[in-house]
Amino acid sequence: MAIPTYTSRPKVLIPEKVSPDGLDLLKDSFDVDQKQGLSPDELKSIIGDYEALVVRSETKVTADLLKAAKKLKVVARAGVGVDNVDVKTATSLGIIVVNSPSGNINAAAEHTIALMMAVARNVADASQSIKAGKWERSRLTGIEAKGKTLAIVGLGKVGLTVARIANGFGMHLIAYDPYANESLAAAASVTLLPNLADLLKQADFLTLHTPLIASTKGMISHAELATMKPTARILNVARGGMIDEDALVAALDAGTIAGAGIDVFTSEPPQPDSSASRLIAHPKVVATPHLGASTKEAQENVSIDVCEQVVSILSGALPRSAVNAPIILPEEYAKLQPFVELVEKMGSLYTQHFASSHSGSGSAAFRTTFDLTYEGALAELGTTKPLFAALVKGLLSPISETANINIVNAELVAKERGILVNEQRSRENVDTLAYSSFITLRARASRSASQARPASSRMPSSANTAQAGTPASSSTGGGGAEAKEQIIQGFVSANKPFISRLDRFEGEFVPQGTLLICRNFDSVGKIGYVGNLLGKAGVNIRFMNVAPLHNGAGVEENGNGGKEALMILGVDGEVSESVRRGLISEEGALEASLVVL
Repeated sequence: MAIPTYTSRPKVLIPEKVSPDGLDLLKDSFDVDQKQGLSPDELKSIIGDYEALVVRSETKVTADLLKAAKKLKVVARAGVGVDNVDVKTATSLGIIVVNSPSGNINAAAEHTIALMMAVARNVADASQSIKAGKWERSRLTGIEAKGKTLAIVGLGKVGLTVARIANGFGMHLIAYDPYANESLAAAASVTLLPNLADLLKQADFLTLHTPLIASTKGMISHAELATMKPTARILNVARGGMIDEDALVAALDAGTIAGAGIDVFTSEPPQPDSSASRLIAHPKVVATPHLGASTKEAQENVSIDVCEQVVSILSGALPRSAVNAPIILPEEYAKLQPFVELVEKMGSLYTQHFASSHSGSGSAAFRTTFDLTYEGALAELGTTKPLFAALVKGLLSPISETANINIVNAELVAKERGILVNEQRSRENVDTLAYSSFITLRARASRSASQARPASSRMPSSANTAQAGTPASSSTGGGGAEAKEQIIQGFVSANKPFISRLDRFEGEFVPQGTLLICRNFDSVGKIGYVGNLLGKAGVNIRFMNVAPLHNGAGVEENGNGGKEALMILGVDGEVSESVRRGLISEEGALEASLVVL
């Protein structure tokens, strides 16, 4: 008689309090242990028995813990950030990390509206007044939202949700976001403005919904506040640090800003006598202790979201919001890995050099239509999905918190951002290539809404896409309207990525570290001027390459016969905005962009 065999169910460990709605999903298929209050050593001693770990923000999922987790297949973070998870180690061990990037969108948007109305109607002040036995109706007269202009910085998921709610109040909606999806903005009745300065001047209410990155840190300070209406009110339910807290206090004191509703601060909880504590104490400020995601529904949403993903992964399916899912089989990845790094660098280089306002051209614009062409051996490979994912990750990482993009979520992210990528394979002229494979990235001006292709963000490699010639524009940065394409070309040599062409210029350099890319006339004194200025600023030059014009590119010369060229500098040390601007002069560069790779 056959002896029955029993297979134990996968085990899931939950060391923090998680909403029971999600736990019920897990208990149907797995053995779930809820063990709160474990010390790091206690957690490490038992983690080896579990296939899944569900955490919030308190548990530190360190490299040591992950290395002790011999059975672990997935770490699920019930929330957005994964700062408490060593994602790099998890990836090296083949452990998938998932989060819930959408679970608290509505909560954050509603809290923004709550703060807007509280500031508009003096709710906090009025509540304290009446509790103190006062009746100050005339002093506490507020304003209505209807007919006022709500200015939104960052038109992502939360920003769009805020816009849709505010639209119901009859507000006029404007936004600044160089990377916004124009069709989604139009559908939400939002008018996109070309720059932050125009937005600030029109705002009755200003709300911020961007990640805290280098370009947004301190983005609202003394100079920006001085341009706003004295009746304007500021809201921040996104990230502390985007508003200069001392500058805002000064503006409130001076009456150049009417009020503020603030949920996030540079230090949390605020330290005594800190900028954050002074802002919180100001009588014109409605302050809350980072409650943007703190609703019962949001906690349930993120719990259900990550627990559903745990079920998928332990059942052999793919998750929705993988931070680091394995890309392809190891043997295939070994061939593609150097090119994955190259394409990610090309995407990041595009965003930082061409689409950044720091390009110096004054017409920076993030294009959303790209041709990615593989030549040589790459054209023969069966899959290029990792390269597509690497491009999307490279394009968005400098400007978005959605930095951990892979084949699981790349197409969805691209679609949400309105990014269209035409992947193409070229088998022509293979024998003439200096290296086994070349990759060319072309950014084209997006089609008008009436011409755009529907839906898909990833076109098949057989797509018949017109190949425009090399643009004759003299601008390398910012993507002037006259430029038909912006081109980056690269190759891999000895497993190291190289850029061989940047728009109209060709010259090999390794895309890594901090780079200064200067367009100038290649004439006597240029290198000396740039080197002297950087030296005075304490910036060390590691290497310098000069990239001449690509054959057939439009040629411009200065009065001394010098032709255009790119000066590509690898530097050590902080390059301030004043230093970058100082490079642009008659003696120096025509344009200068700062790129960190």
